[in-house]
Amino acid sequence: MTDDVRAFAALPGSLPKIDTSLANVARAWNYMVGGKDNFEVDREAARQLMEVAPVIRIAAPASRAFLGRAVRYLAGEAGIRQFLDIGTGLPTAGNTHEIAQAVAPECRVVYVDNDPVVLVHARALLTSDPAGVTSYIDADARDQAGATLDFGEPVAIMMVDLLNFIDDEAAGSIVPRLTAAMVPGSYLAIMHPASDLDPALLEAGQRWNQLAAQPVWLRSRADMTRFLAGLELVEPGLVTVPEWRPEAGARRPAQLVPLYAAVARKP
Repeated sequence: MTDDVRAFAALPGSLPKIDTSLANVARAWNYMVGGKDNFEVDREAARQLMEVAPVIRIAAPASRAFLGRAVRYLAGEAGIRQFLDIGTGLPTAGNTHEIAQAVAPECRVVYVDNDPVVLVHARALLTSDPAGVTSYIDADARDQAGATLDFGEPVAIMMVDLLNFIDDEAAGSIVPRLTAAMVPGSYLAIMHPASDLDPALLEAGQRWNQLAAQPVWLRSRADMTRFLAGLELVEPGLVTVPEWRPEAGARRPAQLVPLYAAVARKP
């Protein structure tokens, strides 16, 4: 693993043990996308957020759908065979390795997270196609990612619903360090809740910060543009999640989904 990926271990918000007395990011998100690996404290927090910002009911599955489309594009049209999924969350249907290996069975995927709840589930549930490799490491690992991925070849780094749980100073440094370490032809995929599209989402973020140990930061289009500096945006560029390469015949949400999404290539 490179020093830049290793730096993820130092990001604020690491949880030293499983705590069921406070809402947990991964478990609440798991509930919102229809999973069952959550507790009542997580469900109650999610319900409060959806009461404040009803759009979250469609935003959570829309985010998951973007992950699927992005991975299919990367493994298919872009020809990527290596994926580093940082902040993967609890396993549900349509994980990165399942999608990538359905396109190209030889794809190699490494998941990185610093949440022990995720670690327990991932080690039990994330199994690879025999033609490829799937591994899971916590954020304190050192060389495991390098044992699975060749960082001298193009890699797709997935940061879906991750940066919003990292403060401005840390996020502003980790993203350019990661992209600087990628070889040309690599890709970065980002999904991030918007601060400038729906006031209700801002209120929901404030509510979350009252309920959970791990705070959330929402960011504007200008903030997202800075994350993508020096990279070539894949069409249609930086857009809301439903606008990023929707599948033919897919039904568009009637309301605005305040999540930014982009896939960008390192030239």
